[in-house]
Amino acid sequence: MAADPPVKPSLARGAGQYVLILAGEPDTAELLATTLELAGYRIGLTGTAADALARLDADRFDLLVVDTTLPDLPGIARAGRPVIAHRPPVLYLTPYDSLGSLLPELGLGEKDYVTKPFRVAEVLARMQVLLRGTAAPGRPGHSPCYDDLVLDDTLCRAWRGTRALDLTPAEYRLLRHLLVNAHRVLSKEQISRYVWGDFRGDNAIEQLLSRLRRKVDRDMPPLIHTRRGFGYWLGRSDVED
Repeated sequence: MAADPPVKPSLARGAGQYVLILAGEPDTAELLATTLELAGYRIGLTGTAADALARLDADRFDLLVVDTTLPDLPGIARAGRPVIAHRPPVLYLTPYDSLGSLLPELGLGEKDYVTKPFRVAEVLARMQVLLRGTAAPGRPGHSPCYDDLVLDDTLCRAWRGTRALDLTPAEYRLLRHLLVNAHRVLSKEQISRYVWGDFRGDNAIEQLLSRLRRKVDRDMPPLIHTRRGFGYWLGRSDVED
């Protein structure tokens, strides 16, 4: 009698914790953002250390995932440790031959590392250990809504009225960014850097906005609008400031 095939262990999952990814390589950033969202995390994405510091100062993240190959990291380190009200645990993604320079950092607070090229399963497992005890569902302020548009950050899902929106991870990040900045015009560069961590061509942004607009505004009063020459904004046009 043939033996049963081995059962693959399930990947470690999050519980809605808010993770900031600092990665300069677009492929790495997209892989991490997509994988972590599918694993149950809420994601912030940035491509420079300077912007990451600004994001950490402005919002409360549960974990920071850092690609140590970013070129501006040494400059931040030489400038001294910035004062941040809430310092989250840190997971470093580092080449094996850079471990020597990273080891002093690992003794300072809740920090861990995964060597590159990394395996997604190991990243998720190390994250789960660092985040133990920080489950976030129900924490106020992280499930935004506008009119009949509602987002659930725990499940990374959205609804317009009673209609569920089938969104990709990039579309969800874009919709959330527009929603929390309702009635504020966001430029293509602002949108691109938030969604992908770097600036992509106008065509990529326009295609993403077009797909999202078809899903959100289908058969409904439009919520996503274009301000020609400036960018895009979300809101009811009859209450625009």
